[in-house]
Amino acid sequence: MIATILPSSANFHAVLYNERKVAKGVARLIEIKNFKGIGVLSEATPDEKVAYLKEYSSVNRKIQNTQFHLAISCKGHEMTEEELLKFAHSYLKEMGYGEDGQPLLIYSHYDTDNTHLHIVTSRVGPDGKKINDHNERRRSQSVIDKLLGTDRKKTVEEDFEKAKGYSFSTFAQFKAVMSTMGYEVYEKDDTVYIKKGGRVQMKVPFVDFNELYKYGASDKARARQLRAILKKYRATCSNKEELQKEMKTKFGVDIVFFGKKDSPYGYMLIDHNKKMVLHGARVLGMDELLDFATPEERIWRVESFLDSLLQLNPKITQTEIFQKLRQHRAYIKKGSVIFYDGPTFNLKPYMADAIDRNNRISWVESFKPTSKEEVDFLCKMGKVNRTDLVSISTNKSAQWQTMINDIRTIFNDPDKVYVKPAIKAAGYKVLKDGDNYFAVDFTNHIIVNLGEEGFNLRRLEWQPNINKQQKKNKPQQQKPSGRPTKKMKDLGVGRGDNREWEVGYKGRRYDDIDDENTLKR
Repeated sequence: MIATILPSSANFHAVLYNERKVAKGVARLIEIKNFKGIGVLSEATPDEKVAYLKEYSSVNRKIQNTQFHLAISCKGHEMTEEELLKFAHSYLKEMGYGEDGQPLLIYSHYDTDNTHLHIVTSRVGPDGKKINDHNERRRSQSVIDKLLGTDRKKTVEEDFEKAKGYSFSTFAQFKAVMSTMGYEVYEKDDTVYIKKGGRVQMKVPFVDFNELYKYGASDKARARQLRAILKKYRATCSNKEELQKEMKTKFGVDIVFFGKKDSPYGYMLIDHNKKMVLHGARVLGMDELLDFATPEERIWRVESFLDSLLQLNPKITQTEIFQKLRQHRAYIKKGSVIFYDGPTFNLKPYMADAIDRNNRISWVESFKPTSKEEVDFLCKMGKVNRTDLVSISTNKSAQWQTMINDIRTIFNDPDKVYVKPAIKAAGYKVLKDGDNYFAVDFTNHIIVNLGEEGFNLRRLEWQPNINKQQKKNKPQQQKPSGRPTKKMKDLGVGRGDNREWEVGYKGRRYDDIDDENTLKR
């Protein structure tokens, strides 16, 4: 758990910083509290939030920089957003920012690989007095330890023992290992000080390190491997921060730079898997490591990358490409490549067409067609013109068998002569293609060739006289022919005034027989 107290300001610029994140869709406001009705009836604007915080803080004109901005985060997603929010409230209470009436804005950010919140409030308390900020960074760490029940001394001792387990040959390399654990290490008057959270946590005699150094302990094969990895990922990153993140998340390797942030003079590699420290210059020269691509070069590289993917796998889909494009920090949307932090460019037409076609082929193959007839039919529906690229499946799923059983039950029902409505009611579409009938479950992506499975296809076609056998015992109720018999004429019932017998057929109810719109003229 880390709580970082960020710089103060007089104009509450942290609100606009977080609101810009919200506008980009990578954050959201999860709590607004004690703003006296602002944001209740309608969503408060960023300017309204800033204005209220300034007005609230103006009761104490002695405080110049009244903004309190805190980022609080956990390792990965070991806490949910709700759990971290609850922890944040406990933290604020301990630090003096949780009193009744204290205005709070709490934002959750989603642009990193860990759960973290940003909190903005005022350094002025509800009583108009300044909230105690004496040694607040040191107190912050103590509060976290208290809430987590952490024994800081024991933790530092354990981390020190872990660091001693690495292969390092200089004090600088030991410092690099400890820095990846969040410690600041320095030597003064023959004593090594290990510091964290603004407080010295441990002291070790400098002479003790002489027995920890492991000279000549290098793995040349691993160094060559890391060199290749660094060169590969350097080509997909735009700066050293991106490269650090990629190496840490994918390979468990920390890159620790030395010197100024914008112009480091050297670096080390902390290989946590091998428990070793490597001098950076012996793996890849500093100038070569920081030779990052320009936007134009990145576009050219992505185009070449996509071209090679389509050559290696002509059926690769947009979903599959998305996973591979992440290493270039880009994704595809509506025929364009969009970089997370750079330019956007349109795909070449042949690439866009191929990817669109492959997405459609993937849809066809999701039905697991087992015959050429099924492939041809699905390709017509999916508008796929390369049936030769569609793979024919050899296995049917359990859901396919369930669908067959449902349809067979319908066909076995003697009361259902025309079965198409019953199949539709069961949730399946019946579609015809030439002489073939197919039952399709679009929800679960299942297709059944009804003729191939031996079903009587005539029962899928509406035939008015198909049920004569069922009605043969009721001759008087058969459908009138529309032409009176001679016997009827003899009885005086026909083309005379009494024509009620020929009114209201075709499914109409006898109650509607007097409707003038139904009378035959």
